[in-house]
Amino acid sequence: MGNKGDKMRYASVEANLLLLERLAVLDLTSKKMFGGHGIFYDGKMIGLIDSKGKAFLKADESTVLKYHDAGSEKHSRMPYYSIPEKILNDVDQLLIWARESIEVSKK
Repeated sequence: MGNKGDKMRYASVEANLLLLERLAVLDLTSKKMFGGHGIFYDGKMIGLIDSKGKAFLKADESTVLKYHDAGSEKHSRMPYYSIPEKILNDVDQLLIWARESIEVSKK
């Protein structure tokens, strides 16, 4: 997310729309939060877009190694990791990652 008081940035809005479009089969929703967007499935936050337009998905001990191996970076102290460009551009892989984040959010 961005800093408190940040205004919504174009990059965040565009990244949010792109992610929701690519994951449309999952029926995700988003909410403006802290200059970025929270990404939700069934009321649970599974990801976020920061104010700069960088996309992140929720991870835990069952998925974090996969994120590290793909070159993801952790978002601050929260359990969200960046989605590498190669995953963002491969809808099938992106769906797998998003579904795993949904499962993580249910725990």
